[in-house]
Amino acid sequence: MDTKNIMIVGVGGQGSLLASKLLGYLLLNEGYDVKVSEVHGMSQRGGSVVTYVRYGDNVASPVIDEGEADCIVSFELLEAARWLPYLKEDGQIVTNIQQIDPMPVVTGAMEYPENLVEKMREKGAKVDAMDCVALAEQAGTVKAVNLVLLGRLSHYFDFPDEAWQNAIKACVPEKFLKINQTAFELGKNA
Repeated sequence: MDTKNIMIVGVGGQGSLLASKLLGYLLLNEGYDVKVSEVHGMSQRGGSVVTYVRYGDNVASPVIDEGEADCIVSFELLEAARWLPYLKEDGQIVTNIQQIDPMPVVTGAMEYPENLVEKMREKGAKVDAMDCVALAEQAGTVKAVNLVLLGRLSHYFDFPDEAWQNAIKACVPEKFLKINQTAFELGKNA
């Protein structure tokens, strides 16, 4: 199997690292060679965070270059647009529609770009955009956005639901398990 590339992008503190850990666990259990690389920006100050997840028969490097991502999973709309050059021509974006103002917007130096979903589609991207925050709140906590996104991402893979559930059980602490399982199901069925 050729190497497949997934980028998980967001803003610090949104749960992208748990999402990449869970995805890596799932892929390893499905028998793939997996490389996960975390790149932290100013994550503690709300900066951009990106994680590369690469899998296949034999993965040599954990890094994804421009034009190589089969899928971008984004916790925030502007982050999806920011990383768009990394998406393959026929790649898929799964994104939360939440908008978190970056520092230039907060200080008034810039305005948050409008119509980002439409702009990404105009550039040829397949964009699956949904309100993951509302679904996470429905599950019980806004912190479950990561599992809502993974639930939605599961549509683009041919892995059994049991494999996803096993990864959730292995990676999520027991006291948060039920909320995260509910969030995954809400994202999957949205």
